[in-house]
Amino acid sequence: MTIRFDGRTAIVTGAGGGLGRVYALELARRGANVVVNDLGAARDGSGASAAAEAVVEEIRSAGGTAIADGGDVTDFDAMTRMVEGARDRFGSVDILINNAGVLRDKSFANMSPADFEFVLRVHLFGSAIVTKAAWETMRFQRYGRILMTASSSGLYGNFGQANYGAAKLGIVGLARTLHLEGAKYGIHVNTIAPTAGTRMTEDIFPAEAFARFTPESVAPAALYLVSEDAPSNVIVGAGAGVFQAAYVTLTEGVALHGDDLSPEGVAANWAAIADRSRERVPQSGMEQAQAILRLLTA
Repeated sequence: MTIRFDGRTAIVTGAGGGLGRVYALELARRGANVVVNDLGAARDGSGASAAAEAVVEEIRSAGGTAIADGGDVTDFDAMTRMVEGARDRFGSVDILINNAGVLRDKSFANMSPADFEFVLRVHLFGSAIVTKAAWETMRFQRYGRILMTASSSGLYGNFGQANYGAAKLGIVGLARTLHLEGAKYGIHVNTIAPTAGTRMTEDIFPAEAFARFTPESVAPAALYLVSEDAPSNVIVGAGAGVFQAAYVTLTEGVALHGDDLSPEGVAANWAAIADRSRERVPQSGMEQAQAILRLLTA
């Protein structure tokens, strides 16, 4: 089955280069009307350029349909205008890929509160703001496909990226909650954790690895996760043509009573508490409380 997006309208943030550009080009190639959003800033969020317009020209030259938007993802009014403009021009907003991001990497000891806050604001607040701007349209349509962008740094940590890792794991929590709230309106919300050689990572990867981790090798997962038949509430790792599913799990746990209900009791039972042989993948936060109640009443 060929995946197509004919008649669908997609917004891709941070689409002036790297992953976002490839997502936008491929969505357009497969029939979508595309809103190419990019502030055109440098990797650290400074400056501005006409990056979005350049990608729109690529799409139009290939016979596709696209418009540019230079709005800041942290500006709710600007994002509301972007969504309204897309809806007025194309009649709907069906797909949103939250891809915009910045890096200000430093060890936590050397990281200023301003750099911590700025990275969280662009990645986490930006994803929430753009999604909020599109949310009512998707609820009214009873259809939407939203893709959040997390990272292995958020899922597993990475030296020098306390701000970035905090933002990216926050995005996972945002996506999981929106999956629950959007389900009855036909809105699917998924998360991708890409590993790609882009402007964001060009001085991080060795040259040989940079060449293998192309944005094009990530895009198949992104497009599948915003397709009509996409699942919801999944986290997919993607890089160099390798695709993985990531999970947040919970062990069976141990109920402690009496004298064991103490720090010493936790220490004595730690091996059983951490035993992963019967771990589960909760589908909502309530399942942790439910698992506790099951142990207490067993």
